[in-house]
Amino acid sequence: MNKLNNPAMSKELIKLPRKLTNQLLHLAQTSSDLEVCGLIGSRHGIPTTCYPVKNVAPSPAVRYELDPRQQVEDMRDMRERGEELFAIYHSHPQSPAEPSATDLASVNYPEALYLIISLNTKGVLEMRGFRMQKNQPAAEVDLICAEVAIPETMDQEPENRLIRSDSRSPPPDS
Repeated sequence: MNKLNNPAMSKELIKLPRKLTNQLLHLAQTSSDLEVCGLIGSRHGIPTTCYPVKNVAPSPAVRYELDPRQQVEDMRDMRERGEELFAIYHSHPQSPAEPSATDLASVNYPEALYLIISLNTKGVLEMRGFRMQKNQPAAEVDLICAEVAIPETMDQEPENRLIRSDSRSPPPDS
């Protein structure tokens, strides 16, 4: 059974800031043997901040599991910054950028976009987005990497700092 919805149906269109897209791809590349994972916060529907979260899965080369304590802390940080959960991302180092049966069974935030980055594409990174409901077929969305203006009134961090970094973030090479 195909895990994706009917491609003939019109897809939702999601704009991702170019800097954020580059950061997600870089995070996946720096951990090419293990799945990376994390959260994306948004303000007023515009994705603004990447929150890398430690992968605590027993087999991190083929599965991801967000560190529960860090996830709670990051979601609290989002609320304090006036952000909402926009997306959950993870990488597939050895498989295509589409939801696995495990991904579909472990959906806990159906309102969030799920981004999957594949390193298994002959030297070209691939990132795809999906709307997912637990144990239901995934609906792919169209992703556009674009320059997305973040109004100054919304941007509480320095302009070039889309990845939140503090002592709880995993180091870039983990």
